[in-house]
Amino acid sequence: MDPVIIVGAGPVGLALSLALAAQSVPCVLLDEDPGKDETRPARTVVLREDTAAFLERLGCKTLHDEGLRWSGWRSVRRKQLVRELPLGEPVPGGDAPAAPVHVPQHALVRGLRDAVAAQELVQSAKLGRIDTLEQDTAGVTVHTREPGSTWWRGSYLVGCDGARSTVRKLLDIRFPGRTAVERHAVAALRTELPWPGEAVLHRSPPWRTGGAEVTARPLPDDVWRLDWLLPARGELVTPDALVTRVRDTLAGWCGETPPYELLDTGVYTLHHRLARRWRVKRAFLAGDAAHLLGALGTQGLDEGLRDAENLAWKLALAWHHGASDVLLDSYQAERRAAVASRLRAADQSLPILRGGGGLRTLVPGSARGHDALLADAHLGCGPLGAPPSYSLSPLAPPRAEAHASVGTPPGAPVADVRVTAPDGTPVRLRERLGQGHLLVVLVAPGTGVWDRRHWMRAGVMPRLVEAVAALPVKAELLVTESYPGASAHTVLLVRPDGHLVESFGGVRPAELFAAADAARGGATRTSVRSDRTADVN
Repeated sequence: MDPVIIVGAGPVGLALSLALAAQSVPCVLLDEDPGKDETRPARTVVLREDTAAFLERLGCKTLHDEGLRWSGWRSVRRKQLVRELPLGEPVPGGDAPAAPVHVPQHALVRGLRDAVAAQELVQSAKLGRIDTLEQDTAGVTVHTREPGSTWWRGSYLVGCDGARSTVRKLLDIRFPGRTAVERHAVAALRTELPWPGEAVLHRSPPWRTGGAEVTARPLPDDVWRLDWLLPARGELVTPDALVTRVRDTLAGWCGETPPYELLDTGVYTLHHRLARRWRVKRAFLAGDAAHLLGALGTQGLDEGLRDAENLAWKLALAWHHGASDVLLDSYQAERRAAVASRLRAADQSLPILRGGGGLRTLVPGSARGHDALLADAHLGCGPLGAPPSYSLSPLAPPRAEAHASVGTPPGAPVADVRVTAPDGTPVRLRERLGQGHLLVVLVAPGTGVWDRRHWMRAGVMPRLVEAVAALPVKAELLVTESYPGASAHTVLLVRPDGHLVESFGGVRPAELFAAADAARGGATRTSVRSDRTADVN
């Protein structure tokens, strides 16, 4: 079977190629502009708990080497500390948010490229700028123009080629939205601030050039990224004006301007856009080609990586075994709805958080309500930042009588509990994701103190082993001592991307089979829909 063609070698395209290769799917990665990975210290990304874990599974080593997990979060308004929140490693079932990882984007891309270079199933083609895209019932054909003019044949194609996506234009997909939702002046500098390792959001700072809001986000080696919120359509920010902002801000925080080394500066304009369709026959969109967001501290790359993780296991299943239209269409149904919800939450919050009035109509608590919403966006919580739940997914099975409620609702990401793998090795649940098969997790208190060869033949295990072997798709059986909100002998069915399909009270072979069948989109059909995906507003 032909490989999957991925157009665009930014973070999303690189991550998708690695995720497919991890599931034994060959890829051709068309790198349209290999020279754009310039070193820009002021261009950084903040990765939430789930997306950072996804990249680590793919073998991206720069998160540890060149990224920094924040030790805390601090919100300040004028001269008053509004909120101080310690951050740390994620705790299953815990209420405190896990620490995000802050990393320079060029370092992230380099780490992903290094992982791709070591992956035999990914073929990279430099200067692969496409100008033609043709589809038939068996695959996709694209042409790359000079230099290196040639034709490429693939089973599927994914456009990860950014906001000006050539793939999106060739598929004639509209990309409506809002322009210049927010504008920021940015500086990366090396200095010492009073809160080492903590991220700071300062609203209405009292110095003259502070503007409405300034954030400070730490990186390794005493490097900080500072962002000043600008009027959406204000005057140009000159280099001298930006240096003045740096000095005034440092003096406002430290009492006087400390020594600093200015590494990089820039002005970034953020847009909100959402493609009407994310699938046309065998072609898909992901990342900035499908959506643009980023106001209020949200991170567009987070959503792009979630696109890649969601799509990878579905394309892998289709490549190896064929797939129903339900499975392939579920990518748009799940991911577009999740991003649309994020954009709606941001658009509803912007007039309140930036308009300076009317807060009590939305959130009681005056300034503290403002800061709670903004902290959610920056830390990956609430409607502005939390990982999505696919409770209304077309892959969701009907609620079974044997359903047993646990701390994770169906469709939501599972807790990263410690489990025992089939070979008896204790691992984290997230380490078993992304391998192209479902996970069946049995909650069995006490198994940790017994030798695996004994409990594998005891209690409900023999019946569960038989039920898992009979499923319509491959599944791996894992055992955990406990799971938030679950009682003994609860059985969880988990998708390859870590979202809960269903949880049952005990071993229920028929219900487990039905849930697994729903998760794969039902029986495989050889045809691929021609293009019946309706526009969604």
